[in-house]
Amino acid sequence: MDGASTIEGKSYVILGATGGIGSDVARKLAAQGANLVVGGRDAERLGELARTLDVRPYRLDATTSGEVDSIVSATVDAYGRLDGIVNCVGSMLLKPAHLTSDEEWDETLTVNLKSAFSAVRAGARAMMKTGGSIVLVSSAAARVGLANHEAIGAAKAGVIGLVLSAAATYARAGIRVNAVAPGMVRTPLTAHIVENEHAERASVAMHPSGRLGEPSDISSAITWLLSPEASWVNGQVFGVDGGLSTVRARVKV
Repeated sequence: MDGASTIEGKSYVILGATGGIGSDVARKLAAQGANLVVGGRDAERLGELARTLDVRPYRLDATTSGEVDSIVSATVDAYGRLDGIVNCVGSMLLKPAHLTSDEEWDETLTVNLKSAFSAVRAGARAMMKTGGSIVLVSSAAARVGLANHEAIGAAKAGVIGLVLSAAATYARAGIRVNAVAPGMVRTPLTAHIVENEHAERASVAMHPSGRLGEPSDISSAITWLLSPEASWVNGQVFGVDGGLSTVRARVKV
């Protein structure tokens, strides 16, 4: 890109900023001169981000809607406006429905869908007069049937429905709502899977591109969706999944 960054001087909130994808989004936006308020539950990792990047840390639980409202208000107070919000909060429950407890089901919906709804609501309120971008994270599991993904697949499918409806609702206000839908990505959240050699091989084999994703694969798409360069992109769900949801890998015979 020639000249100044289209992100420079703009103000963004990152929820789930202490995770593998969220922290990489923070690094990319900070490198382009954005004003950032980064939220998460891990105070130590928030402090590390604040020490290494020029960002404002904000400890919160994104499943509590009032705390999401508060981080957005703090951003507007600090920088005068909000230009975008991304929700990278998530969890991974790999269980068939008959082994999933009510508590696990409720937690999966709360972490993945309630946090996304809270981000949309708070972001829309703050950007109603100025416009901006909201980016959520769905999953390839919401677009293709994967065994033992019933709860997380349902929650992430809910994120897609939220994106489509909110994009229609707020388009006239200049607010764009989009999502990325990753496949298996190497992050602390998936470490218990990819650190197992057999499970890692099986996961790689599911992806036609022949490898697992890296946080930078996802954060690059998110950063672009947040930027004015994506100003005519609205109501879209981008599969950043190595072809998992759309391409059938060649089978060796």
